[in-house]
Amino acid sequence: MTDARGASGWAWQTLDMAWTLDRDALRGRVAVVAGATRGAGRGIATALGEAGATVVCTGRSSHTSTLRSDYGRAETIEETAELVTGLGGTGIAAAVDHLDPDQVKGLAGQLRDDHGHIDVLVNDIWGGELLTGGPAGWDTPIWQHDLDDGLRMLRLAIDTHLITSHHLLPLLVDEPGGLLVEVTDGTVDYNASRYRISVFYDLAKVAVNRLAFSQGHELEAHGATAVAVTPGWLRSEMMLEGFGVSEENWRDAVDPAAAGGHPAAPPDFALSESPRYVGRAVVALASDPDRARWNQRSVNSGQLASEYGFTDLDGSRPDVWRFIEEIRERGLDANHDDYR
Repeated sequence: MTDARGASGWAWQTLDMAWTLDRDALRGRVAVVAGATRGAGRGIATALGEAGATVVCTGRSSHTSTLRSDYGRAETIEETAELVTGLGGTGIAAAVDHLDPDQVKGLAGQLRDDHGHIDVLVNDIWGGELLTGGPAGWDTPIWQHDLDDGLRMLRLAIDTHLITSHHLLPLLVDEPGGLLVEVTDGTVDYNASRYRISVFYDLAKVAVNRLAFSQGHELEAHGATAVAVTPGWLRSEMMLEGFGVSEENWRDAVDPAAAGGHPAAPPDFALSESPRYVGRAVVALASDPDRARWNQRSVNSGQLASEYGFTDLDGSRPDVWRFIEEIRERGLDANHDDYR
């Protein structure tokens, strides 16, 4: 990595040098982040914004709509759009239930009228955390699992992505160079040999990886690229709230003395990442003129940070997935700082 700009358009030279953000890397490009209300979706939308993109932020939680997510939380797509604009992009909120084909079809028509084309589509729709439950409910056999909850989880994780791609990909493939990002939990390689929480959750996350593979096969002929991207241990709004901390003092979560009545986070929370980190992973892919080399692949945020040199908000490069495989699963000890 010797080019002062780098092939991706991001300002770096080597991974040992300080990375700096290029606020015009995606200027003039239009992105849709489906599921941008909170968590990874908000992190991806804001990262696209700080790179100068126009970002259409979709979701159910809105000041202007009666739609509400399964979480019933306060975050809205309007807040995300405001954050995008505040970071230098152009944020646009669009209230959409991605389980409703007619609503997504309407979104596609509005996008064509307003922009004519989209350059990036991020399928980050999920909304199944309450259905997944906490660790105490993990490993529940399928015959003991609530069937309605399990099937709802699959609808939220898979049907939403299929409906969104069906209606929005025509806007991506009418010009070459488009990027589709499928957001999931765990790479193909990691999930292939590990059971993930429950039959329903396991199937949902494996299926989304496969969607990037199959859609990449279809997109390749149109000069477009599909990649599955997974964040690491994400400091989402819900995660921070559960540990009684904020983004400003998140490290206190691993200190029982600072827990303040909330459960202390496991030590590996020291390798957690802000939602902006996976967002910068998406920006790195979108900025790379050679992004087709990633087509049909499944990668995590730490792997992409190692490849492109971007950092999290604190200047670190956390890689919890590599830590899990190299250290935790082998019963070894290591300094968390060596993996960020």
